[in-house]
Amino acid sequence: MRIGSVLTIASALVFLTAWSEAQSVENADFLQSFRWRGEGEQFGGFSGIEIGANGRDFTAITDKGYFVTGQITRGEGGEITGIEHIPPTSLRTDKGNKLPKFFNDSEGLAIGPDGQAYVSFEAKHRVQAYDVLGLASRNLPKHPDFAEMQNNSSLEALAIDAEGTLIIIPERSNSSSRLPVYRLRQGAEKWDKSHSIPRTGPYLPVGADVGPDGRLYVLERHLAGILGFTSRVRRFDLGPNGPTNEVELFRSGLGVHDNLEGIAAWRDDQGRIRLTMVSDDNFQFFQVTELVEYVVHDAPQS
Repeated sequence: MRIGSVLTIASALVFLTAWSEAQSVENADFLQSFRWRGEGEQFGGFSGIEIGANGRDFTAITDKGYFVTGQITRGEGGEITGIEHIPPTSLRTDKGNKLPKFFNDSEGLAIGPDGQAYVSFEAKHRVQAYDVLGLASRNLPKHPDFAEMQNNSSLEALAIDAEGTLIIIPERSNSSSRLPVYRLRQGAEKWDKSHSIPRTGPYLPVGADVGPDGRLYVLERHLAGILGFTSRVRRFDLGPNGPTNEVELFRSGLGVHDNLEGIAAWRDDQGRIRLTMVSDDNFQFFQVTELVEYVVHDAPQS
């Protein structure tokens, strides 16, 4: 890309971010965008995040096969005031080696009730399990569909429920109206593909989480060229018939947020479901790494 084109995009994104405010939404309120700054060539590209029940402990992964753990500092009102974390550390293969090229595009992160971590990958489409991040992984079964998925558009949205069932939604599908939902029950040898969710363009799923309320939260994004990104979150009830009772929680305006890719749903001190999202800056100088938070309108837990 020519320098002039890069500068044009950079100027447009900076202008839009400065000019825009988070859009008013019907089912969630914008709380905060916090700029996350780090050091080193491996900092950035964050594609998945998990937040502890206290709203402070966190784990995040990058799309270059690295992870960080740390703590979010919050003020009296729960607002983010700072972030402390370890340096980006390499994820490992099942042999304990550093991930080689084409095997290191880590996109989705889920941490189970037992502390087991799961990471989904694009390019070599798969899901790996980690007893301890930074040590050797364990290979999970693959669905036959995985091998046919598009590069850079596959296993992005990964979540896990309270029973330890993994849920994954690909970024794209062969259907213009539905997106398949793959499920792997704890200890199972095969993925189930009997469920799906509506696909409504131009948004594509890039992150997912099962909240403490047992509902599935799906983060989606759309890139509108130099106008920047727009994001939305949909929520589904999880039952025997699959995800149902779809609710759109928010849809951001163009350029309001950067490239949001990871989402964590947790319950704050007021009993409300809070959504924390992290952006992938693609290691570009004209993009930013930020944590963005919304709170869902549902009544607090009794």
